[in-house]
Amino acid sequence: MTQPVAAPTVRTTCPYCGVGCGVLATPDGQGGATIAGDTEHPANYGRLCSKGSALGETLSLENRLLHPEIDGTRVSWDAALDTVAKKLSAVAEEHGPDAIAFYLSGQLLTEDYYVANKLAKGFIGTPHVDTNSRLCMSSAVAAHRRAFGSDTVPGCYEDLDEADLIVLVGSNTAWCHPILFRRMADAKERRGTKFVVIDPRRTQTAQESDLFLGIRPGTDSALFSGLLVYLSDNGFRDRAFIESHTAGLDGALDRARQIAPNAAAVAVLTGVPEADVAAFYALFAGTRRVVTAFSQGVNQSAQGTDKGNSIINCHLITGRIGQPGAGPFSLTGQPNAMGGREVGGLANMLAAHMHFAPEEVDRVRRYWGAPRIITGEGMKAVALFEAVARGKIKALWVMGTNPLVSMPRADMIRDALKGLDLYVVSEAVSDSDTARGFGQTTVLLPAQAWGEKDGTVTNSERRISRQRRFLTSPGEARPDWAALADVGRRLGHGRAFAFDSAAAIFREHAGLSAYENNGTRDFDLGALTDISDAAYDVNLPVQWPIPKRSGPRGAPQGKARLFGDGRFYTFDQRARFVAVQPPALALAVSDEFPFVLNTGRVRDHWHTMTRTGKSQRLSAHRAVPFVEVHPDDAAAHRLTDGGIARLATEHGEAELEVMVTDTVVPGSLFMPMHWGGAFASKARVGALVRGMPDPVSGQPELKATPAAIAPVAYRARGFLLSRAQVALPEGWWWARAAITGGWGVQFATQDSSRAVALMMRGLIQSEALPGCELAEYADHARDRYRCAVYDGTRLVASLAYAPAGARPDWEAAKALFAAEEPETPERLALLSGRAATASAGPVVCACHGVGADAIAATIAGGAGSVEAVGAACKAGTNCGSCIPEIRKMLAGQTARAA
Repeated sequence: MTQPVAAPTVRTTCPYCGVGCGVLATPDGQGGATIAGDTEHPANYGRLCSKGSALGETLSLENRLLHPEIDGTRVSWDAALDTVAKKLSAVAEEHGPDAIAFYLSGQLLTEDYYVANKLAKGFIGTPHVDTNSRLCMSSAVAAHRRAFGSDTVPGCYEDLDEADLIVLVGSNTAWCHPILFRRMADAKERRGTKFVVIDPRRTQTAQESDLFLGIRPGTDSALFSGLLVYLSDNGFRDRAFIESHTAGLDGALDRARQIAPNAAAVAVLTGVPEADVAAFYALFAGTRRVVTAFSQGVNQSAQGTDKGNSIINCHLITGRIGQPGAGPFSLTGQPNAMGGREVGGLANMLAAHMHFAPEEVDRVRRYWGAPRIITGEGMKAVALFEAVARGKIKALWVMGTNPLVSMPRADMIRDALKGLDLYVVSEAVSDSDTARGFGQTTVLLPAQAWGEKDGTVTNSERRISRQRRFLTSPGEARPDWAALADVGRRLGHGRAFAFDSAAAIFREHAGLSAYENNGTRDFDLGALTDISDAAYDVNLPVQWPIPKRSGPRGAPQGKARLFGDGRFYTFDQRARFVAVQPPALALAVSDEFPFVLNTGRVRDHWHTMTRTGKSQRLSAHRAVPFVEVHPDDAAAHRLTDGGIARLATEHGEAELEVMVTDTVVPGSLFMPMHWGGAFASKARVGALVRGMPDPVSGQPELKATPAAIAPVAYRARGFLLSRAQVALPEGWWWARAAITGGWGVQFATQDSSRAVALMMRGLIQSEALPGCELAEYADHARDRYRCAVYDGTRLVASLAYAPAGARPDWEAAKALFAAEEPETPERLALLSGRAATASAGPVVCACHGVGADAIAATIAGGAGSVEAVGAACKAGTNCGSCIPEIRKMLAGQTARAA
């Protein structure tokens, strides 16, 4: 008998955060793949976080958009693209090309991004091209440009290995960049590296710190202005570096003295005890190798650019930049936010890190042969969607992002889209909030997903890696660049869009970066301009800049660190100190909205869950959308842990499960950003946040919105487990999560047990559960109901309902549901609510699927350290993002023993 040929393992890159981990994917021949870390990739050396480890669980075709659609009707690609091209031409003719806009994504590949930017800015002639990276990293970009004259990340990941002090500002790195955090933890163990964490929340990262500074929201620039003064006044200036390689210190220092003249003033402004401020300043000043890593807590702010520059100022005054183990480091949120910046995906950029100086516009015009090259900036994301609402934008093409969940004032945007003449969405999934029908003509274009796509991404350290195809594209899914190029040809620009491969696009992109460069621009891929298709296929990860003569015999050799020679990309090659503005402390809380709402990520989910929501492992850690509330505020507002609360701002509202915790301070609330309409009834973070933009970068404020909170009393709580997704009635609160064998929905309702019983009987008479057998337990006098639905001997659904105060726990039921044909004891357990088999409890370690009960038992059995717990049950031994929770459980056990 012929043995099946094993599918080759493919080297590719993880599609989640900006760490850019290398992945080994081995297709199983049935549309799936096994996933492992690539031990040869310099970003992760084989490690993967919980999300990366679970990538193989996210490859199903459930909810995939497989065919083009116009207004909900399936059409051919030719019909769809003909419609797009004709409508774009009509809008441009009637209203001008600037009535057309593109909203792109840091999850696009660089090649997709490049073609979109070229089409819009060079050939359609609209400057209105922006990206969800505006919500992510644009304040870091603006800070880099003000300080360095270019959007250059100075350092590399090796600096995290070599630093003696790592300052983490507005970054829950342990959860959001766990592979980098493990490198930091390794450095702590190996060389005694100290961690300082600066954040309004005592996050999981803060729990691992040597010093935690719980600052008031928005006061980062006051803290670092005070540090600049301290460094200057206490003899920590690098005078030679300052005199030879910088400008503007006097003005920046004068402003810093006005804002924060001493540690006492900083303590008043930030709310951090003066002793802790002094300890931080002394630690920073006395440690030569310092990396200050900052992320969304800095960037997603109405003063994000100033926060970034206040950090950079402190590195410039000490000369700690471009050196091993020293420098400011922007931790990127998306897999290709950097690549999007390289091609000009932001509205205030043109292409290849060029902007709108006349000579740069002319250079790009000549390189592209562009007949309608734009000459100035377009509208940034917030302004762009406001223009849609005003009717100024008539045609909008959204690619690879979900702004109706992630953009601020998302309800306004949802209403505004209805007025478009043309609304195009390139998307891999069919049920995202953004892919639903809007506008006079809505065109959905099926895009390739990760595993099907082929191209490049650039990570946080400027390292270009390949995403390689290892799965066949399902249905009629196409590369995004191919759809864009096809529209370009339909608009009459055949020569400019005659791309036949991702490699051909990359060559043109690399060529533009090197075109008339001569070392005057930071972004230079000259060594890759003539890369062959074969070399592109096997190209190893490499950091830019890679000029034409970057290695022996032209071999591409990137540069790990920049600015170590003191040469920057300003006209005089000097870095600039920036005089930042005082922090805006008067957040408009009021009697109506007395709280400050903060937003962010959770450990195991990504963006709006279109990928991670398919994984039962990733859904087990945080299965429902929640709001964190301090115990004092919970008591004052009659909120109970596990209850449901209505969170409201002047822009919208959400209903979330309450998590009472002292990780937030009194007066503050925190909610995650992930749950959209496909996974929860009312939990879209974008509907609540105010989104006031930074005046320099245009990045909206997502970390501080005035809010109110109040309990919501539902009659009953319960859960529904089913093999396929089942819609719940209008008016119910619900949250959906993947479970082993299907889907689980936790719900709350005002309906009685009798009404729920009638609902379930209706389902087995409908298309949802046709012709199945219903087994029930009902005690309507006590308002309780349980049922199980069978298709023969196969369990296809199970529901439990009880009064809200006696909410049924679903952990044991999920364990039973994993067996499709349960034995008699398990069948009875589903109806009685008594577990026939033990569950492991809520998942703590997603990488190995280890629950809280199993870890607690391991600790009770004598495991007294994180290492001992890992040796006994594997928890915490992969990416380590669960280690803070394990450590907290260990501390709780110690406290109970005492």
